[in-house]
Amino acid sequence: QVQLVESGGGVVQTGGSLRLSCAASGRTFSIYAMGWFRQAPGKEREFVAAIKWRGGVTYYADSVKGRFTISRDNAKNTEYLQMNSLKPEDTAVYYCAADRGDGTFRSMSAHEYDYWGQGTQVTVSS
Repeated sequence: QVQLVESGGGVVQTGGSLRLSCAASGRTFSIYAMGWFRQAPGKEREFVAAIKWRGGVTYYADSVKGRFTISRDNAKNTEYLQMNSLKPEDTAVYYCAADRGDGTFRSMSAHEYDYWGQGTQVTVSS
């Protein structure tokens, strides 16, 4: 199995920036893609961004395009989410996820991912 640990969350003012990290351990050789999802109170978990582990192809939700950047360091088994121009509506618990490539990859589907981190809180004050 794969274990994922997020870090980097915190409180920031509107317009500020944060960088989230997700460190993977265990059977990391099985990872096909990694992504970020977020969940605000009273809302369903939503897709934020994803990246294919080897090719580096990225995917973004429309709500974060131009503001967020996903990247990965294969040697460190770590993915990052650079968040700029943060808005109050970005406030949520952010979850790291990994897909083992056991089927057709659909980046935006939470059900596509096999492993999840514990989440890290991001709060953007207005």
